[in-house]
Amino acid sequence: MIDHDGFRPNVGIILSNRERRLFWGRRVGQNAWQFPQGGINADETPEQAMYRELEEEVGLQALQVTVLGCTRGWLRYHLPKRYIRQQCGPTCIGQKQVWFMLRVDCGEEAFCLDGTDKPEFDAWRWVRYWQPLQEVVYFKRHVYQQALEELAPMLYPDGVPRRDDYFSSVAGFLRRRHP
Repeated sequence: MIDHDGFRPNVGIILSNRERRLFWGRRVGQNAWQFPQGGINADETPEQAMYRELEEEVGLQALQVTVLGCTRGWLRYHLPKRYIRQQCGPTCIGQKQVWFMLRVDCGEEAFCLDGTDKPEFDAWRWVRYWQPLQEVVYFKRHVYQQALEELAPMLYPDGVPRRDDYFSSVAGFLRRRHP
């Protein structure tokens, strides 16, 4: 399903644990990391798609998470020209996404990355809040930044951690390891 502007409707899922670390999944067979995400079927609401994708990609059920909130509207990114398939129509130029912030209410043993015939992830880890901005593929970075900025108060009601604090701590760590 592609809209009249060429964007595929999609959901993005930011999973947090009790320490406010975020689930970061490695795509099968690649050195590419991202949050769970997936398309919205014609007969689904964004919330229904989010729960379906959550189960397909991470193995979690609705009762194992709490929805903290979602973005107010669609966040869009364009695919680089080399990823746009011109020979099949309609042409998809990118994704428009509603992002959800979820808290995981179960143990890590409930996570299952290989519950479908075509798993999305082959590994995962917990990361600090702003870390995905440094690691996600370049063409999704702007959408990740928008989603993290908009949803941060839901996870940090008493004050969002500054990105500068995260990036300076990473730079300091790297300087100590590689003088």
